[in-house]
Amino acid sequence: MALCVTDMGLRDKSGIPGWSLKIKTFRDNLNLSQFEFAKRIGTSAMAVSRWERGIQKVPANIYIKLGNLAGDPLCWYFWGLTGLRTEDVMRVLPATRLRLRENRVAKVLVVRAGHRKKVPAPRETDFVAIPFLPVHAGTPGVGGDLAADLEQVRPDSMWAAPIHWCPNPNATVCFQVKGNSMAPVILDGNIIAVDTSETDHEKLIGKVVVAHSSEKGLLVSRLMMFDHTVALVSDQREYESVSLASGSGWRIVGKVLWCTGRMS
Repeated sequence: MALCVTDMGLRDKSGIPGWSLKIKTFRDNLNLSQFEFAKRIGTSAMAVSRWERGIQKVPANIYIKLGNLAGDPLCWYFWGLTGLRTEDVMRVLPATRLRLRENRVAKVLVVRAGHRKKVPAPRETDFVAIPFLPVHAGTPGVGGDLAADLEQVRPDSMWAAPIHWCPNPNATVCFQVKGNSMAPVILDGNIIAVDTSETDHEKLIGKVVVAHSSEKGLLVSRLMMFDHTVALVSDQREYESVSLASGSGWRIVGKVLWCTGRMS
């Protein structure tokens, strides 16, 4: 799934496409002439003029340069027009993960309710805030949300968690589970924390993971290996396993670190 681009095909009343308007607005905000702007991205002023009028399409390599120049959040729009996913960008430019997540992860100060006496202040690094995303992962037999690009999902709220529960806080997100086919480990309605930096199949054998398919959505299951074939397996025997063989369309999103739920 590509980065979220919502207006690439839209046109204003004059018939100019949305991407043209984005480029012109970006150039205007930089207070650059078409010549100066063209020089910054390695092209000609005539090409910039044609893009801004919507009479010539922008090459993919220029969109990448525009994204590099723009920074957050506009970079994701330009990169998305090339068909790149967030994870593709972060694989090539690892620093973008920190840029994207810098406002998501925060240190949390913990206080004790009801204590009138002064207590020693906890270390700032004892707890971190983890983004809670408004998406659901299904368990075997229950479909999950089609949210391939979790980095682009806006958090609903933040959850405080002990730092030692989250080895990679910059890559950790929370969301809710649907279905009981991973019981008793994970129950319907539980909140799971997922480390999206943990995707190596070999290191995750026997672990509970979240995977994604463009057809089936997000799935919580256990990663197992049978006869050199990696598969997603339910903790309930009546559900069929899902092969992760090449061409299956499934990919690992991350490792489930822990889960929690509300008391009824």
